[in-house]
Amino acid sequence: IRIMQSTVGTGTRALNFFIDTILVFILAFVAKKVYNFYVFFWGMTPLNFGWFFFGSMVVYYFVLESIFGRTLGKWFSYSKVVNAKGEKPGVLRILLRSLSRVILIDMFCIPFLGKTLHDYISGTDVVEV
Repeated sequence: IRIMQSTVGTGTRALNFFIDTILVFILAFVAKKVYNFYVFFWGMTPLNFGWFFFGSMVVYYFVLESIFGRTLGKWFSYSKVVNAKGEKPGVLRILLRSLSRVILIDMFCIPFLGKTLHDYISGTDVVEV
């Protein structure tokens, strides 16, 4: 017997995005401060905050979704990432999903695709736990 999982709504996705973005910002901020130490004392080339933010975003989503199938925002909202069969996606799908989040028009594809661009590209969906 297979139980159908219900796809989460836009409000849940927005809550996930908000929580995860705050955490990614904190990670990126700490990484930038650590890097600035090396810039100051070792003369390394300074980098814009965007490099740290988008890098932290890819690492955050990839690590948490490949290990647990959910981020801290998804834990808070009782949701998880699944593939088309309703199972935990493979590591390559999670990597593709994490990398495609960097595309800035990602969330604006919901009205046209019925889901975010990173879900569409990776063949995944976010469902209730």
